[in-house]
Amino acid sequence: MATLSLQHIDKIYDNNVQAVFDFNLDVKDGELIVLVGPSGCGKSTTLRMVAGLEDISNGHLLLDGKDITQSPAKDRDMAMVFQNYALYGHMTVYENMAFSLTMRKEDPNVIHKKVLAAAEILNLTTQLNKKPSQLSGGQRQRVAMGRSIVRTPKVFLFDEPLSNLDAKLRGSTRREILLLHKRLKATMLYVTHDQTEALTLADRIVCMSMGHVQQIGTPLELYDTPANLFVAGFIGLPPMNFFDVDVKNGRLEGKGFAIPLDDKQKRTLKNYEGKTIVLGVRPENVVLGNDVGIKVTTNENLGMNTLVHGNIEGGSKIVGKLRGWCDYKNGDNVKVSFDRMHFFDKETTNAIRGEV
Repeated sequence: MATLSLQHIDKIYDNNVQAVFDFNLDVKDGELIVLVGPSGCGKSTTLRMVAGLEDISNGHLLLDGKDITQSPAKDRDMAMVFQNYALYGHMTVYENMAFSLTMRKEDPNVIHKKVLAAAEILNLTTQLNKKPSQLSGGQRQRVAMGRSIVRTPKVFLFDEPLSNLDAKLRGSTRREILLLHKRLKATMLYVTHDQTEALTLADRIVCMSMGHVQQIGTPLELYDTPANLFVAGFIGLPPMNFFDVDVKNGRLEGKGFAIPLDDKQKRTLKNYEGKTIVLGVRPENVVLGNDVGIKVTTNENLGMNTLVHGNIEGGSKIVGKLRGWCDYKNGDNVKVSFDRMHFFDKETTNAIRGEV
């Protein structure tokens, strides 16, 4: 397929509002990169600059080593799948999928073979004579993907393709995109605000906030070793718990609790003695123990796990994802410990490396 390189990309609009700051990314051949972040973080703007739908204010975009920064969208050999499908309502599924090839005046026999091949990949063979209005949302999105597949582009671009689907369809269509990527071994850029999509689809994730890249890494790297408070709070469901704590005499002292540090943790925090840091604990790392007292407020049984919401004795809110089915009631007192802790500098918000 193709390699893609974004080098120091900026997007500055005419009113001097900057939407993307110094974006750098090298996409390997066949890699699926997911850009994730909250609404307005610049991820869709970045995708549109790659597609040629937005001008690049500064920086360079390279496709297979060739600078295409100024190339028009039609010459970039990329196919984009939009969240609203962008299908022609008066055309059949077959005609929608064949449209770009028909406009290129390709051989009808070649077009027919390509459309049938794409329809088979996407399980649309029996839908080819239907109009988009006769299809479900998931089927329409597959038609939009099929229209891209027949073009055999160098790069596939997905702009929040599942956001208009219900939860069940999102799950099934997400799996289809993953299987499509494995089958085509295609280079893909995928934009979403849904961290579940990011974690399940990506070879690597680009996490963005307010136009800036916060961290680039594998799903496990962003989940396990977040670079800063933003990434730690954005990746993971339910979100990570955060507490202000003081590092004192080999302990972390928070409101209503004190946790002893082991030798490795002491070494990690040796420069923070007497200072306040932010302690991060994922709900799944909250376990029954003896370090922190919680007064339960609500209890959500999920089957194999239970989300226990409560307040620490000092007033801080906490969510624990405990194993098994728990029957805690509002007002129950529970003792817990943290089997993994993350530390963050309170001023810079960056991770203090060496957390365990």
